[in-house]
Amino acid sequence: MNITEVRIRRSNGDSKIRAFASVTIDDALVVHDIKVIEGKNGLFVAMPSKKVGEKYIDISHPITGESRSALFDAVLGEYSQLA
Repeated sequence: MNITEVRIRRSNGDSKIRAFASVTIDDALVVHDIKVIEGKNGLFVAMPSKKVGEKYIDISHPITGESRSALFDAVLGEYSQLA
């Protein structure tokens, strides 16, 4: 998996969501609405989700730990350049 582009847009408002990211993978697939969230232990990345009943479920997500780390590191790295 080759992450070819990461676009960050800051969140407006007082929410714990600090930004939204769009990630392009292999110049072939884009995943929108990845969230950068301020949690108790610092920033973390949350994949796009939808509400089903009372719960939220991811609508896309990395399959392997390696791809998850690559995606999350790319998003947080790009976000840190904005700060």
